[in-house]
Amino acid sequence: MPKEAKPKRKAAEKVEKARSSKKKDPNAPKRALSAYMFFSQDWRERIKTENPDAGFGEVGKLLGAKWKELDESEKKPYIERAAKDKQRAEEEKADYGAKAGSGDDDEE
Repeated sequence: MPKEAKPKRKAAEKVEKARSSKKKDPNAPKRALSAYMFFSQDWRERIKTENPDAGFGEVGKLLGAKWKELDESEKKPYIERAAKDKQRAEEEKADYGAKAGSGDDDEE
């Protein structure tokens, strides 16, 4: 007896529909960076010079290991920069939301 073809699952249909996303606004504010991202910006070049043969993934692993080795006093400047950046991002998001919600579009 041949097997009957099963109908598609509804979950599979939902995934196909979810792939069509709307365009991202280029004027939208950037998200805040984490303390680790500020740390990695500072240390990436140092790690690369110490390990010139390391690939992208290896550099990331070394950065992660270095971040874990730091104590709270060494992480503090990066945490403070992240807090300032978070505040900046929230302010920009609020300003952007106010502009978007006003309905004053210059496009005609």
